[in-house]
Amino acid sequence: MRVRKKLAEQAEERKTFRAVLSRLGKKTNYHGFSEDTLLFTQVVDVALKQVVSDHVWFTYSKAFESLALKPGDVIEFDARIKAYKKGYVNKSLGFHKKTEDYKLSHPTKLKKVEE
Repeated sequence: MRVRKKLAEQAEERKTFRAVLSRLGKKTNYHGFSEDTLLFTQVVDVALKQVVSDHVWFTYSKAFESLALKPGDVIEFDARIKAYKKGYVNKSLGFHKKTEDYKLSHPTKLKKVEE
């Protein structure tokens, strides 16, 4: 069973998670502008004490910025489990390869955890 399948079983629920900041990154948003991102690893459902994803990306929002995070820091947060489509579509070539996966959305109640 793939790790994120554990998230599928709880889709649309809002839960508390814990994760380790791995690194900063960048992405291009839908307006074409560059946005800073954060890669978290070892994502654990706090209630189940179980790893639910090997990684998750979040946009580097003001809420994250206020924590002054550095790689290796552990945070705890609430987030909603959401389904999304990922993959590639090229209609002119007749190529359609999209699959459903699960992500953590709208993180709130962010706090740095001292371990």
